[in-house]
Amino acid sequence: MPMKLYMTPGSCSTAIHILLEELEEVFEAHIVNLPAGDQFKPEFLAINPKANIPALVRPDGSALTEVAAIAFWLAKTRRKGKLWPADPEEETRALETMIFVTSAIHGQAFARYFAPGNFCPDSSLHESVKAQGLAMAQKALALVDKQLEGRDWIADKFSAADPVLFYVTFWADKVGMKLPANLLRHYRAMLARPAVNQVLREEGYRPETLAKGA
Repeated sequence: MPMKLYMTPGSCSTAIHILLEELEEVFEAHIVNLPAGDQFKPEFLAINPKANIPALVRPDGSALTEVAAIAFWLAKTRRKGKLWPADPEEETRALETMIFVTSAIHGQAFARYFAPGNFCPDSSLHESVKAQGLAMAQKALALVDKQLEGRDWIADKFSAADPVLFYVTFWADKVGMKLPANLLRHYRAMLARPAVNQVLREEGYRPETLAKGA
């Protein structure tokens, strides 16, 4: 049975979409329309009771959720661990980055920008919440930029951590944030990868228009 990816174009699930393509996996893509509330429909809750994306249904029928967990499982178990670092130190750095991206940069910073109502019920304050989110994202991304000093990738080679980092730099580009030098170099290297180019086009984006003002 092919794997099934429950995803939303342009979201954090893009990282998992990229990994599946990089690993040359056969899978089915199922679009979850978040604005329409698809994540709350019984058929999706049966797969992921957390009501969020992504969700990956594996060949044995079991479902995995959470970007970092799915990325770790794919990279560690598919294609003989092709996209997971072998060295314990590099492995730890990859995990550290994925957790920081998903919890802090996404869950705290960009979440404020994209969903200010989840942080403040007063709509008159939403613009200030969004501004706070962007400031938090800029500060957090600067920390990752330092980690990339003298490196092409998060670990010693391209790994699952890089598509996970990519989805937040992609968001930063989309909202007009200026990426610091090392992150911009990483972002452009990701855009140059055939699998990334393919995924972005499949999700409705034009890669050649990206990284122009980043």
